[in-house]
Amino acid sequence: METVDLARLQFALTAGAHFLFVALTLGLATLVAVIQTRATLTRSPVHLRMTRFWGQLYIINYAMGIVTGLVMEFQLGLSWSGLTEFAGNVFGSALAIETIVAFFIESTFLGLWIFGWNKLNRWAHLALIWVVTLTAHASAFWILISNGFLQNPVGYQLKDGVLRLTDFGALVANPAALIAFFHVGGGALIVGGFLMAGVSAYHLAKRTAEQDFFRKSLRLGIGVALPATLFTATFGGIGFQTLQPTKLAAWSGSANRLAEAQAEMAAKYGPGDYLPPLGWVHAGGITMLTLFAVLFFVAGVSFLLMLFRPVVRGFRPWHRLLTALIPVPFVTMIAGWIFREMGRQPWTVYGLLKTADAMSPVSSGQIRFSLTAFGTVFAVLILVNYWLLARTARKGPNAVTLGDRPLALGAPTLTF
Repeated sequence: METVDLARLQFALTAGAHFLFVALTLGLATLVAVIQTRATLTRSPVHLRMTRFWGQLYIINYAMGIVTGLVMEFQLGLSWSGLTEFAGNVFGSALAIETIVAFFIESTFLGLWIFGWNKLNRWAHLALIWVVTLTAHASAFWILISNGFLQNPVGYQLKDGVLRLTDFGALVANPAALIAFFHVGGGALIVGGFLMAGVSAYHLAKRTAEQDFFRKSLRLGIGVALPATLFTATFGGIGFQTLQPTKLAAWSGSANRLAEAQAEMAAKYGPGDYLPPLGWVHAGGITMLTLFAVLFFVAGVSFLLMLFRPVVRGFRPWHRLLTALIPVPFVTMIAGWIFREMGRQPWTVYGLLKTADAMSPVSSGQIRFSLTAFGTVFAVLILVNYWLLARTARKGPNAVTLGDRPLALGAPTLTF
């Protein structure tokens, strides 16, 4: 493989792995905030225990995801200095806002939420998790604003060989970013909802003593996943209107459209191959749509089944199906990400900077070393995260340490 291919493979592996953590973080944070809101309003002990159990799973995933996110930042300077030098003044502004405004606030308030159990007023503690949730989505928003610029450059001026930001409003209002934000946000809720439903189904199939706990959790997971599939499909369909001509031609597979797209790009940018890899675009898109159809069908049938309490408690084939489907939303998200990013090739900044020109002046040996190192580290992180999540999920709510020694929801506590 050429050096640029190795660098692309390295970024794809690390970005894809980080994306898995992000999807679950966004989905679980929202679900935990909803559950704690119910617990705070109704003083329900079971919902308080649900908050602690699902909150602990969220914290495990969040902590492991931070490490993968840091590597993403390092790679921009290590392997893609050509991109940062050419376009960093524009898309880097969104990354800076994400880091300073969103990530720092999110991590700070998450720490207060973790250590504020039994110490803060219940309303103050509830406010903390909602700040965490909203800033998590804000973080995703600014990341997609940055990515949207790479997909559809707007609000810039080319001066002295580099891009300068001239219209911040256009950067934020970029339809390639806004539509993707809602699409990804809906997908994250599907991930979180199916994880919650699958873990709950696992315990119900084992005839757990925590029947009420996991019955409510399963109903909530499916109750969120079904509308989330409709929401995600809506913005996914709208998103096709923002796709680049070459990506649309590659997806259609039409020889005429491919030839037309290639001719238009060659006339505008000079000789060269401007078509994305057709196999990757097709594989990503077809996998995404097929698995999404499976999730939509299962969510719809499950929504009907969960209306009957005896079925929720005792229908083991359904329980096993939901448990087996836990990884499917993750694969669907990755497939969609491949479709989006591979369809942009051979451009890093579409129409402005080719991927081969975005690389740092590094050797093939250096990239091979970093690819091996990053690949090993990320494989370990994913395995450790899976082991911790599975271990915590199997043990159930009685083994949770988050908010240990909980006080009753009306008991005297410290306040701000």
